[in-house]
Amino acid sequence: MQNASPSLLISGGRVIDPSQSIDRIARVLVIDGQIEAIDPADGSIPDHVTHIDATGQIVAPGLVDLGVELREPGFEEDETIASGSDAALAGGFTSILACSSTSPCIDSHGAVEFVRQKAVQADGVRVHVIGCLSKNRDAAQMAELGLLHEAGAVAYSDAPRPMPNDALLKRALEYARMFNLPIINRPNVMTLSEGGIMHEGQVSLVLGLKGLPTEAEDLAVARDVRIAEATNGRLHIGPVSTMGAVDLIRRVKDRGIQITASVCPHNLCLDDTELRSFDARFKVHPPLRSPRHIETLRHAVADGVIDAIQSGHMPRAREKKMDDLVESPFGLASLETTLSTVATFMLGVGSFGWMDIIDRLSTAPARIAGVAGGTLSIGVPADITIIDPNQKWVVDGHQFKSHCVSTPLDNVELTSRVTQTFVGGRRRFALRPDVMQLA
Repeated sequence: MQNASPSLLISGGRVIDPSQSIDRIARVLVIDGQIEAIDPADGSIPDHVTHIDATGQIVAPGLVDLGVELREPGFEEDETIASGSDAALAGGFTSILACSSTSPCIDSHGAVEFVRQKAVQADGVRVHVIGCLSKNRDAAQMAELGLLHEAGAVAYSDAPRPMPNDALLKRALEYARMFNLPIINRPNVMTLSEGGIMHEGQVSLVLGLKGLPTEAEDLAVARDVRIAEATNGRLHIGPVSTMGAVDLIRRVKDRGIQITASVCPHNLCLDDTELRSFDARFKVHPPLRSPRHIETLRHAVADGVIDAIQSGHMPRAREKKMDDLVESPFGLASLETTLSTVATFMLGVGSFGWMDIIDRLSTAPARIAGVAGGTLSIGVPADITIIDPNQKWVVDGHQFKSHCVSTPLDNVELTSRVTQTFVGGRRRFALRPDVMQLA
């Protein structure tokens, strides 16, 4: 790991920071790896700073992801902490929450420590650990939440597995209040969705594929929000993918219940007709829904009913995704396309603009998780993402830094791309190799 604390002056860019309601052309001064000033006076700029020209680009707080499967230990053929970190940086993320879906799962002090140490060795993105909600992720007995908190876990979840045990979820929400940590639950009633391949609807009927009914998500959301209301616990529901879930979340928020929710980018742009190809790269979770669900989700993101957007990164090895549609596991690589997907398909939905994109991908996730980030406030670590909002590029999964090459967006042209990512003021990613050599 490099020990030098860099100093930078990023000039000419459009600085967007929802946490401070900043959206203007400005200079950002970084001293010793921390934000020193926005628009500093000329006399306050040291001679030794590295100058970065961001003309025509957006300068924003680094993105924060609420749930990434890093798969290490146990499933290194799918992803490692190092490869996931590289993929996150290429997507503009500076902080990610690592899911507990490893083997062994993250239900012990040692498991949390392992992930944190491997993240330090990777020397890339900031990796925050999600501890298991239940021991062995089997929903039978609550995990040692206190010990996981002491080890450094920032949230609790068995995701991508849902929590089917009502009593356990209730006790956990009450207990987690002692540590002021959120519980993240992926809404799904397994008895309704077991064996499902794709969204249950007209398309699945025609294709003869077992469906994943929307009721499986809707019923889970209804239960979760009711328990959250009863316990006054910190509950994050996500990712969601149905109109019914959005309606429930909207109504409970109107009643003042403090819950938050997120959605994945693929549920904002692709529908279930893609499965007509029987291509396993479209077998993702949450599944691609019908156009009506997509439209509802997009407007829910735009009006703030859905608080955040998470990548939904579920990497699976190439060999696993080469199976036929029925046998192939759910999964996709999405860290490197998330921001571009949101910009391409969400800009112009109502009044949704770049300030909203940065909020849903950076400021809001940091607030929900209770982790540092999502801001360019003076004195905070300089976690910064620079974005070219006009650059067009065609997705090619084989060029990803992730071990996983499967993406439902393969060969899709997207607009906007991350060009540089800084963590603590250190350039950890540059789209152009010649720029990276200056790091």
